[in-house]
Amino acid sequence: MERKIFWAVFVVLGLIADFLLPLWWGVAATIPILFISWWVAYRSDWF
Repeated sequence: MERKIFWAVFVVLGLIADFLLPLWWGVAATIPILFISWWVAYRSDWF
């Protein structure tokens, strides 16, 4: 279940970053998005 949540959060935040930020800012935002997705899925105890 955590894996599905991780990928769902990662894809949603990645798409938002791609549409709202310029290209290189979107690429640079991938690392923080990866960390946020990991935290939400595995560490936050929300799911």
